[in-house]
Amino acid sequence: MGMVMAVSFTRYGRLYYLDPGPHSPKVGDKVLVPTDAGPEVAECVWAPQWVSEDIGGLPVCAGPATEEHLARDEANRRRRAEGRSIAKRLIRKHDLPMKVIGVDYLDADNIFKIYFTAPHRVDFRALVRDLARGIKARVELRQVGPRDEARLQGGIGPCGRDLCCATFLKDFEPVSVRMAKDQDLPVNPLRIAGACGRLMCCLKYEHPLYVEAHQRMPALGSRVETPEGPGQVVGRNVPADKVTVRLNGGGRCSCPSASVCSPRRQHDAMYGSGDGDAT
Repeated sequence: MGMVMAVSFTRYGRLYYLDPGPHSPKVGDKVLVPTDAGPEVAECVWAPQWVSEDIGGLPVCAGPATEEHLARDEANRRRRAEGRSIAKRLIRKHDLPMKVIGVDYLDADNIFKIYFTAPHRVDFRALVRDLARGIKARVELRQVGPRDEARLQGGIGPCGRDLCCATFLKDFEPVSVRMAKDQDLPVNPLRIAGACGRLMCCLKYEHPLYVEAHQRMPALGSRVETPEGPGQVVGRNVPADKVTVRLNGGGRCSCPSASVCSPRRQHDAMYGSGDGDAT
């Protein structure tokens, strides 16, 4: 077991997990997070608590943020906003097909990292020179793809929750249409695409659950016996662990998969359902 806390650098942004060490911040407290560029201010969104898993290798919280740290963080926020504004103005001036989606500022080295999207490769050498003069700092431009754009900008997914990539996912893994088919989803881009326009990331990390469930649940089209009579399986609800059955006598019923699973019914017939008292 170990203690874990979660922080976010922006409101409703991606979560980062830390070892609280000797500190006990509360939700909403500003804390220091160790980064490659030095300690950065973040907000505690999940107070330290014990977890059953043995989690090691997490960065250790550097303690509560002081007034000096908060003033530096606010100054960096203003610098990022200034850099974004200047970048947008100069992009329009150079008439480049670029869209700024994120700005990082490393105050220790006076470096701006500007992330953008574009339909193709862009010659931005003249833009970089003008940006360096306008911002009075070293400037690095980085082109990113649709998934990174969604991660940086955040948003709400089709499920109604914050985007996985902007909250807890650390890496993008390959997602295939086969995974959507294995989850009985229609191969319709409007149903299986995320905010980035690519296949939803949840298809990947939820796929093993559906594979395991389909191995033990009756297949679509199979004949089963239900508490309401015989019928044919026409639907499966893996999260609820239920199947939808079209009854021979007409109508449909939704029942737990275990109630129509042959091995389970054979076990209950031989040993009872287990509802009675032990003798």
